Amino acid sequence: MLKQDATDSIIIIGAGGIAQTAHLPAYRLAGFTVKGIFDTDHQKAKSVAEQFDIDNVYASLQEAINASDHTVVFDLAVPASQLLQILEQLPAKSTVLLQKPMGENLQNAKNIVEICKQKQFIAGVNFQLRYAPFILKAKELIANDVIGTITDIDIKVNVLTPWHLWDFLFDLPRVEILYHSIHYIDLVRNLLGNPKSVIAKTIQHPAMSKLASVRSNICMDYGQYLWANIATNHCHDYGSKHQYTHIKIEGTKGAILIKVGLLIDYPNGIPDEFEYCILKEESPVEWQQVSIDGTWFPHAFIGSMNEMLKAVNDKSYVPDNHVNDCLHTMACVEAAYLSNEISGIKPESF
Repeated sequence: MLKQDATDSIIIIGAGGIAQTAHLPAYRLAGFTVKGIFDTDHQKAKSVAEQFDIDNVYASLQEAINASDHTVVFDLAVPASQLLQILEQLPAKSTVLLQKPMGENLQNAKNIVEICKQKQFIAGVNFQLRYAPFILKAKELIANDVIGTITDIDIKVNVLTPWHLWDFLFDLPRVEILYHSIHYIDLVRNLLGNPKSVIAKTIQHPAMSKLASVRSNICMDYGQYLWANIATNHCHDYGSKHQYTHIKIEGTKGAILIKVGLLIDYPNGIPDEFEYCILKEESPVEWQQVSIDGTWFPHAFIGSMNEMLKAVNDKSYVPDNHVNDCLHTMACVEAAYLSNEISGIKPESF
């Protein structure tokens, strides 16, 4: 991890749940300096500042901007609908980390990329699953050719998600893919590159009928020999015994299985599990369990911000989570929704 320079600092815009449970705990763990915080709810911002020992609470966005300089990263921990209007007010050549999703649809994402280009921002998106400690370990094994060439990525989620924690979602036309499965789409892209096409179906559930969608199946097409599938069900209200979230990566030499504990009894979660196996001639398959230090929330949020701090220190550095890359994740999300609208091919009737 990059050691933060003494002059590097973060100004966080938004003091909501994601800032309190993920951004700020992650920055505390990493030793990042948070210079100040602003929220339209000033009392909330003051409360969060006291909790995380933040010296400055700004009364307005303009006051936060006035307190910034070229060493600051603006951390926009706000809903997708607010990103553009805030970006329009930030100074040219700012360094900015945007909370996911990157706008509410692909056109929003394109507009974000355009304003970042016009104002010469160094801007990244907080698609943080790609930096989760268990994903970094998987990437290490893949990079070292431990499991060979990837042939299969299978992501399955079967949990009971407390959607009421995010009340703004109840007014939105897009929910499950845009606000949850987007993490998995971005992860698959980060590991495999851009797919040839996307096939998807996303639907409601009678017990959660006030939400636009809570279950999805997404197939990302990488050709004849490479499978990438995402299946999510957030409505398993039958106890925790058979709830699960797993990320399985198979290769020509071995396989990785990650059990993601965060989503079981969210936000409490249970411990993650990481296992891998290597194929050996004339030997039985043996799975090895690896202890991983850290988990998705809050540890993965360190990686997203670290990319922006690298860019502050080296203006030639292009962050791994740059908006130009993350635009392709939004394109895949848009393709998934378009596929859902087109629906499948009706079988012939007899």
